[in-house]
Amino acid sequence: MTARVVDELRERIEAGDYAPGDRLPTEPVLVARFGYSRTVIREAIAALRADRLVESRQGVGVFVLGPRQREQLPALFADASDKISDIIEDLELRLGIEVEAAGLAALRSSPAQEAEIQAQIESFERVVAEGRSTENADFAFHMAVAAATNNQRFKAFLEHIGRRIIPRVKFRTAMGGIDPLPNRDEELLAEHIAVAEAIWARDPEAAREAMRRHLQDSVKRYRAITRASRPVHGND
Repeated sequence: MTARVVDELRERIEAGDYAPGDRLPTEPVLVARFGYSRTVIREAIAALRADRLVESRQGVGVFVLGPRQREQLPALFADASDKISDIIEDLELRLGIEVEAAGLAALRSSPAQEAEIQAQIESFERVVAEGRSTENADFAFHMAVAAATNNQRFKAFLEHIGRRIIPRVKFRTAMGGIDPLPNRDEELLAEHIAVAEAIWARDPEAAREAMRRHLQDSVKRYRAITRASRPVHGND
């Protein structure tokens, strides 16, 4: 459902039906148009926002930024890959960036930014409780932490790459749309909460360590898949 809304709105933006600066129809209008719930519409808008096609202006609405101009750097991360090693390399890069982002967020975050991190935790909890895909909520949490550094380069880095840097998005694409791995949403939620609590406690070292554990757990998971897929050579 969400994918259908995203695809149609993206097509209309790329076709110029919604030009840069135009305001998208309101939630009630989109609900009536597509016949889906407000939750689905909000998830679709979040996905478009993650791809930098639209931006939300508080109290005003959602406005079109225009078709995304792809550059060489995002292709390194966004292209579908059949190599788990590529996913591991993405995660290692994120470790080098997001661990420090968590520490800076603990030192610099404003009350409004802390509230946004809380809102993303609650959004993730709702999605898990409803049994829906957590990919957008996962990406939104990491974006909220990056924004809380008050260093726009951290946020720009994640925006530049987009939600495809979330490992299971890339892995599922590589597997032809099927994700054979066990669901880890509850564990991911607990890991997000640990990062958030360290940020709220103004403890940069704890925030760095919580983010490090969060990303390293994913690295270990995909390395285990790599080991399991290697052929075992016995004696003839």
